[in-house]
Formats: sequence, structure tokens, C-alpha cells
Amino acid sequence: MSSIEINKTGEPDILQASDGRLTLSVPIQIKRRSGRKLVTLPNGEVAKNRPLDTAATPLQLALARGHRWLAMLELGEVKSLREIAAREGVDNSYVSRMVNLTTLAPDIVAAILDDALPNHITLFDLAVDPPVLWEEQKERIKITLFT
Repeated sequence: MSSIEINKTGEPDILQASDGRLTLSVPIQIKRRSGRKLVTLPNGEVAKNRPLDTAATPLQLALARGHRWLAMLELGEVKSLREIAAREGVDNSYVSRMVNLTTLAPDIVAAILDDALPNHITLFDLAVDPPVLWEEQKERIKITLFT
């Protein structure tokens, strides 16, 4: 098992370069535990995990699949959604719905990535025949927090 350990002890320090740039040096410890990196701050607190350290939600995975499959089409790796479905071993309509997610309004996408959508909104609500206009998408799922 490989181990990563970075230790810097002492007090925070500010160094000024001759060109006026400042460098801030903060003592931290980084230790790998169960495959995760933990940052220990000088006061002994363990820094909170970033959202990237958590497992992706089903909606986030669906959004990523949709973008990956659209990129495959755009780059000419595949000729059709049907070819993607055959490669992935899934239904054609599933591939189509995931690719539909690539047309969502940016603030809806941000809410998916931040896991901030209300729990009542499902993949079906977002992926099946989404309106072209972003305002209509938000109205369809009754989201007002994005205005």
C-alpha cells in the first residue's frame, strides 16, 4: 500500500519576492486514510471534504453520460445514438434521454452538479422531451430559485 504524507510545521509565513509578489506559506499535514486525503490544519482541525470528495449522484452521472455521448457523436467516434446504445448495451431511448440533458439551462446544470435540486425532481422530469427554451425548462419543473 502506498502512503502519501506531507508535513509542514511551524507558523504561517508571508514571503515577499523582489518583484513585489507575495507567497503565503501555511503549515498543513496531508495524510492518506482509506484512499482519501485528509488535510490537518495547524490548529489540529481536519479540513472538511470538498463536494468533489463525495460520490456522484445518479443525476450527476446521467448528465456526465449525456455529455460524453454527445461528444462521441460530435467527434465522429460514433455515427448515431443507436451505435452508442449498442456499444453501451442500453436502450436507444435511454441514450436519447441522457443526451437531452446536454440542453438543460446552465443554472439547472449547476444545481445538478451542486446536488441542490429539490428531491421531487427526477431524471424523468429533466430528460424526457425537455423544452428548448431555458425559462420553459425551469417553469416545467417549477423551479423559481434560479431567477
